Amino acid sequence: MTKIAIPCWQGRVSPVFDVAGLVILAKLEGGLIVRQGELALGAEVPQSRSAILAASGVEVLICGAISCCFEWALRSASIEVISQICGEIEQVLQAYANGQLNYCRMPGCRAGRGQPRHGHGRRRRFRI
Repeated sequence: MTKIAIPCWQGRVSPVFDVAGLVILAKLEGGLIVRQGELALGAEVPQSRSAILAASGVEVLICGAISCCFEWALRSASIEVISQICGEIEQVLQAYANGQLNYCRMPGCRAGRGQPRHGHGRRRRFRI
């Protein structure tokens, strides 16, 4: 059983976790998604948000954009962060259950963090 949190805005994954006010909670049990409800995120400090989610038993956060300080705080609380995801909440939950979350990646995003942004990791230099 895995407990999942997804920041929500108008039924979709919130574009930026850092300012999201609400997360949808769900559990993955035997390949099936069971919705559990909602959790308000009143805190805006990274450590406070991660503590709220950890106290709720969240193991995985699926989100859109997230700043490094929030991601670090969540990972420090042993919460897996899957970022750069967009779409309707139900669609994203089903994709997660089916192991097809890459189909919900934000346009232009690669499969994971830490990949070079330009070509093969070389810095582009411009001459004037």
